[in-house]
Amino acid sequence: MAAAAMPVAAPVLSARASFRGSSKSSVRRSTAKAAATTTRRRVATATTSEYKVAVLGAAGGIGQSLSLLLKMNPMIAQLNLYDIQGTPGVAADLSHTNTQTKVTGYAGADSLADALKGCDLVIIPAGVPRKPGMTRDDLFEINAGIVKTLCEAVAANCPGALVNIISNPVNSTVPIAAEVFKKAGTYDPKKVFGVTTLDVVRSNTFVAEAKGLDVNDVDIPVVGGHAGITILPLLSQSYPATKFDADELEAMTVRIQNAGTEVVEAKAGAGSATLSMAYAAARMAEACLRGLSGEADVYECSYVASSVTELPFFATKVRLGPGGAEEVLPVGDLTEYEKGWLEKLIPELKGSIDKGIAFANK
Repeated sequence: MAAAAMPVAAPVLSARASFRGSSKSSVRRSTAKAAATTTRRRVATATTSEYKVAVLGAAGGIGQSLSLLLKMNPMIAQLNLYDIQGTPGVAADLSHTNTQTKVTGYAGADSLADALKGCDLVIIPAGVPRKPGMTRDDLFEINAGIVKTLCEAVAANCPGALVNIISNPVNSTVPIAAEVFKKAGTYDPKKVFGVTTLDVVRSNTFVAEAKGLDVNDVDIPVVGGHAGITILPLLSQSYPATKFDADELEAMTVRIQNAGTEVVEAKAGAGSATLSMAYAAARMAEACLRGLSGEADVYECSYVASSVTELPFFATKVRLGPGGAEEVLPVGDLTEYEKGWLEKLIPELKGSIDKGIAFANK
């Protein structure tokens, strides 16, 4: 059975901001005859800061916007911003905002260890963005090396932290991170996440617009990976239940799969999806922190170590808790249309995973 998507509370854009994550989402459990249980998600009510979070690549297009959103999160006591250059200025700018989170900028490789020490959550948006005509795989050689280096530093300085990887191609960079942590003897498969939340955010938005729904009430699970045809929105499992004819279904699925390219082309060489990615990453970060705090029933879709398919990594809905990914849910009941996409994406995703593992071990 599938994870059931649930209505969500509207975000509170203030110094105590919360994002439309999956807290208090219900789940249809993985037993064949389990009934769907419905519980409304709620906005986080934390008023005391307790977590230390690092953003690696904080001076970039995603990193700056993400850092601003994290600065507004009341669960974060200390926000460390790291990049090769520019982070002291970003930190100084953010420090002028009247929220309780303290922010410190770290610039240059020599400061990376200090940025990571004692962190509970590390978020990695570092790397180069896509440009028109580029695929996520075109970024592989540059971003793979960056992620490998940063994860080596995480293993050495905060081996128990949750790690949220944004750097593309996520389908390959998450396996790279896993191999790095294995070599260091610090690998915990429950603590490494590929951030695919943007695919869910886009799906919710596009479906709400197409069907005239309140976007705050829409939730579409997205499984597979985070590139092209590996992105599979399960529109048959949408909440609220939504009907699509064959043409609508194909058009919506393909648009969600190609939504990143839509932004890259619209920006005409000026960048890729930075603002929406920052929003999605902040939502995932908040979900991770809620899980760490012991809040019950926190769910997000994420690309994680998985036995749901024959692949070692796969994105499905995950229940987050103090140990990270406490439960990885199955894909649930699929339509014939979705089964067809799943068959197509498996070999594509396998190639990306194998590519990442080979890079990490060369």
